[in-house]
Amino acid sequence: MCAAVPGYSPGFKKPPETLRLKRKRLRRSEAAAPAAAAARSPTGEPGPRPFPGRRNPFSSLDNAPRPAPAPRQPPPGDSAPHPLWQLLDPLPETKSTLEEECSEEDFPTLTKDHHLPVPVPDFPSSPRTEFPVDWSIKTRILFTSSQPFTWAEHLKAQEEAQGFAQHCRATEVNLPQSIQEPKLSTELRCAFQQSLIYWLHPSLPWLQLFPRIGADRKIAGKANPWSHDEELQQVLMSEWSVSFTSLYNLLKAKLCPYFYVCTYQFTVLFRAAGLAGSDGITAVISPTTRGLREAMRNEGIEFSLPFIEETRDRKQRSSETNLEAEVAKNFGVGKHTEDEEEQGVSDDEEESFSWLEEMGVQDKIKKPDAISIKLCKEKHEVQMDHKPESLALVRGINTFTLLNFLINCKSLVASAGPQAGLPPTLLSPVAFRGATMQTLKARSINVKTQVHSSYKDIFSLEIMGPVMPHSLHSLTMLLTSAQKGAFSAVLYAHEPTAVFNARLDMERILHKEICTDLTRCGLHPKTLDQLAGISALGKSSIRFLEMKDYAYTWKP
Repeated sequence: MCAAVPGYSPGFKKPPETLRLKRKRLRRSEAAAPAAAAARSPTGEPGPRPFPGRRNPFSSLDNAPRPAPAPRQPPPGDSAPHPLWQLLDPLPETKSTLEEECSEEDFPTLTKDHHLPVPVPDFPSSPRTEFPVDWSIKTRILFTSSQPFTWAEHLKAQEEAQGFAQHCRATEVNLPQSIQEPKLSTELRCAFQQSLIYWLHPSLPWLQLFPRIGADRKIAGKANPWSHDEELQQVLMSEWSVSFTSLYNLLKAKLCPYFYVCTYQFTVLFRAAGLAGSDGITAVISPTTRGLREAMRNEGIEFSLPFIEETRDRKQRSSETNLEAEVAKNFGVGKHTEDEEEQGVSDDEEESFSWLEEMGVQDKIKKPDAISIKLCKEKHEVQMDHKPESLALVRGINTFTLLNFLINCKSLVASAGPQAGLPPTLLSPVAFRGATMQTLKARSINVKTQVHSSYKDIFSLEIMGPVMPHSLHSLTMLLTSAQKGAFSAVLYAHEPTAVFNARLDMERILHKEICTDLTRCGLHPKTLDQLAGISALGKSSIRFLEMKDYAYTWKP
C-alpha cells in the first residue's frame, strides 16, 4: 500500500519514529555497560567484547563503527541538560537566516541582536543647551538628583490656588538660573503646580481615560451604564463633538498649540501652524489600517504615508542609479528622458503577452485582471497596517475634513468590550469647551544607594499621568533652577505615540516667523520655541535625559 502512494519513500521515517529508535539504542547501550564491567577479569583485563545488537555490514564500506556524535549542549540559561538535546543529532547548518529572509524595509526595527527591539544610539557627542522636541505622550517620568525635592512637597492652599490662576491666565514665569533655597521659593512652588495642569474630555473619575489603546483590561469591570443605553451614548457623543470642534477652532485661531485625540485603536495629533516646522495645520494619525485609509479616501481627505513614500522613493532612486550606470557601462549613453522611460513602460505593457500570441496559446493563459494588479501594488501598504510605518499625515484644509470624518465615523467608538460606547479621550494643554481641569500626580521619594563602600542619598521625583510635550519642557526648566543644573530623568512613553517624532517635511521651515502668532496660545516662549523646531528623534522617543552643568544629554 505504501508503494501505491506517489512520492512515498520506504526509507523515510517520521520524527516520532526516529526519536523512538534513538531511545531504544540508548537503552541498549546503557544495558551493555554493566555487562562489560562484569566481563572484566580479576586482573583488570577486559574480557570478551559483548555485542548488544547486530549492526548492518552494508552501512559503510568498512565495518569499523562510527564514533558516536557528541551530545548537544543545552541552550544558555538552563541549569541541567535537557534529555531531548542528548537524543537529537546536530542539525546541518542552513543559510536562510532571519536577516536574509526579511529585509530592513519590511521590518525596520529588526536588528542583528534580536534581544533589542531597536538599535540604541549613543549619547550626543557634545552636550546641548536644549533637548529635542518629543511629541510622544509620557505615562511616567522619574527624576533623580543629588539635591532634595522637598520644594515639590505639601504645597500650601494659597500656592496651589496661585498655580491654577497662573495657568488659566497664561502667566509667564521666569526663574533665576539657580535658586539657593528652593523650599522657601513660593514662586517656584506655584510654577510647579502650574506645570502639572492639563485638560481632559470626557471626565469620568472612576475610569482611567488614558491610555486608550490596550486599556480594556484596566477598564473591564468598571461601571459603564452607557454600554447598553443608545440614548446615553448619543448624548455622550454629542457633547464630545462639541468639545472636539471647540478644540479645532482654538487651534485654527492659534489659541491652542496642539491636542490629542485618543481612540481605542489609534491616536491623532493635531498641531497648529508654526509647530514641527510646518506653516499650516497638520494632523498625524497612527497606527492606521487599510480600512481606515480607504474610508478617508472615500471622504475626500488627502493624506500621505511618509514612511511608505520614503521607502518607495529610495527604491526608485536606487533603481534609476543602477540603470544609469548599466546603460553608461554597456552602451555609453546618458540618462533616458522621462518621455522615453514612459514610452518604454508602455511598450512593455503592450508587448508583455505578444509571445503568447505567436505561440497560439494566449487564450489558454489567464492574464492578471485589474483587481489582482491593484492588490499586488497595495501589498506593501497592507503589510504596514497596525505598525508605526502606517503613519498618515494630513495637511491644511484637509484637517477640517478629517474633523468631520472623525465626528461621523462609526468605528471611532468601540461597539463591544469594556470601552463600548465610550467617546475618545481629548487631551489639551489649554482649556476648551466641556473640558475638565486635571493635574498630574507628583510625589517625592528619598532612597539610599551604595557607592563603593558607603551609601549615598538619592532624591527622586515621580510624575504620573499623560505628560504632554509642553509639560515635560516646563518641568525641566523648573528643575534646572531648583536642582542647580544637575538632574537625570527616566521617561516612559506611550509607545503608539512615539512615531509622532518622525521628521515629516523639511521643505518649509517658517517657525521663526510664525512663533510670534502663537504667543497667545498659553505656552512659555522657550517651550514654544522648542515645539516649533523639527524633531530629530525619528520613530523613537527620549528614554533617558540628563543635565550636568546646565547642559543636556539624552538617549532615545
